Order: sequence, then C-alpha cells, then structure tokens
Amino acid sequence: MSARLIDSFQRRIDYLRVSVTDRCDLRCTYCMPKGFKGFEEPVHWMRHDEMTRLVGLFTSLGVRKVRLTGGEPLLRRGLTDLARSLTKLPGLDDLSVSSNGTQLARHARPLKAAGVHRLNISLDSLDRDCFARITGRDCLADVLDGLREARAAGFAPIKLNMVVQADVNLDEVRRMVGFAIEQGFVLRLIEPMPVGDTGRASQGVDLSLLGEALAREHGLLPQLLGQGAGPARYWCTPDGSMSLGVITPMSQHFCSACNRVRLGVDGTLYLCLGQNDRVPLGQLLRNGADDATLTQAILAGIAAKPERHEFNERPQQIVRFMSQTGG
Repeated sequence: MSARLIDSFQRRIDYLRVSVTDRCDLRCTYCMPKGFKGFEEPVHWMRHDEMTRLVGLFTSLGVRKVRLTGGEPLLRRGLTDLARSLTKLPGLDDLSVSSNGTQLARHARPLKAAGVHRLNISLDSLDRDCFARITGRDCLADVLDGLREARAAGFAPIKLNMVVQADVNLDEVRRMVGFAIEQGFVLRLIEPMPVGDTGRASQGVDLSLLGEALAREHGLLPQLLGQGAGPARYWCTPDGSMSLGVITPMSQHFCSACNRVRLGVDGTLYLCLGQNDRVPLGQLLRNGADDATLTQAILAGIAAKPERHEFNERPQQIVRFMSQTGG
C-alpha cells in the first residue's frame, strides 16, 4: 500500500501535517495580522475521531510521519487524547508537535506520556523586546520555561524554528546559534514565505549563504540525515550535540524532494503551500463518505499535487494566511 502515495512527479508522500486549530495566542508578524478575525468556526473543526479516521487512511496508504500543528495546537482541548489515539494507528512511526511554546510548560509531560516523539518550537528572538515586537506579546519567559520542561520530560532533540527577517531579528541569529549550542538544541533558520499579506510584507534573507558562514564560524560539519529528513540542510558540532539547519523555500527551493501534504482544521487537504490545489476531505466525511470514497479522494489529490510553488513568480497568488493552512 505504501507505494500508492506517489505523485505524478514520482515523489513519495509519507508526511502529513494536521492542523488541530487555526487559533493562536500570538500574532507573529509574518503569519497572522494583528486584529485578524477570520478564523474557522469551531462547528467546522474536525472532531478528534474524524482526525483519527482521516489520519488512519493516510497511514494505511504509506504515511509514516504526522505532525500536529495550528495555529497553536496546545490551545486545542484534548490534544493529548488525540495524540494517544494517533499513536495506536498501524504504520505510524513518528508523531510530533509544532508549537510556539507559550503553553508548553504544563503540556510537555502529558504530551510525552501520550506518545509524542518530537517537538518543534518557534523561537524568533532571545531578546525580550524583539520577541514582543515579532509576536505581539511579552511572553519570552513562558517559552523558555516550556523548553526547560520539555527537556525535563525527556524530549530530545528539540528543534527551534527561527524565521529570519532582515531589519527585524537578523542580528539575533548568532546569539541564537550560541544558545542552541549551549543547550544542545537543533536550530533551524527559515526564510519567510509570501503566504498572505503578512508573509509578503516580511523581508527575508538568503539563508543559504548565511548557514554556510555560521557553519564555518562555529566549526560545524555537514550533516546528512537521509531521505525523508525534511527540507533543511544541516551542519552539526563534531560531537553531534547540536545541529544547525537552514530552510530556504525562496532562495533555493526544495520542491523536487517534497514529501508532505497538509490537512486543515476543517479537513481540507492542501497539496502545496504555494498553490491553491485542495481536496475537501472534511466535507466529504461529513456528507457520509465511506473509507473507500475518502481513499479515492486522497489518491486523486496526490495525483494532482503540483510540481512546485510559484512564490517567486506569483507572490500575490496565496491570499490565505499561514495559520489557515497549518504551517
């Protein structure tokens, strides 16, 4: 069955990102505009049993990695119960969560006990004022507390995602590298993408060159993580205690190796962040579709997955915000 999720460009799709909510307690400048009110109505959110059912169909077709995202997934009630249900699905090898970390201190141990394997935490600055400007809240201390609790709960490695913007936090990068080396975190530097007006307003940096420069400065060695490790290019310390990665969707896109699709909070299957192709799986499910019908819709969607994004050629194309797609 695993060979069935191969798109028309011979890419094997084995990674599903599931948005459990489009709500967030931050307003990061590159993601969601301040005062945004266009959230999905909760009545349209997938229930936990519906998410489990759809994820189960994907794992039966060869998906091996699932990430729970948002918005901010820790705002969704019963997330640990959902995680516990998903870990029981045959074929699922890796369950992870992406979070902004504000709620992590009280959720880290329950998530670990529920079977979550890995955490990705957004952290764009270690400067309190800069953090507040980017996120709209003065809560850096909460995120740092969450990271400490996650380490105490046994999560390792923990990935930090830093979206690098010129004239915003570029001067924070070297401090963040030092922090990651000191704490043994994986640090991933990410170029902002023009998803929605907020994304288009963010001025990115060519991280390909910056990553190489940082690697030289800190004596980091190229790190090969194998097929399916994700879009980042990595370097690591000689003892392997810390890794630095760069994710470069704008300066050096990685579409030819794309292995993922995204499920929105309402059950919409998004086939590419930079295109508008989608499949209304949630609507089909609520209209009474059986598993065979849903499976055929998934297969048809994968067959229609676009070859690449067109962020550079058509930056105005995607009007939805990142939080609506699931990150």
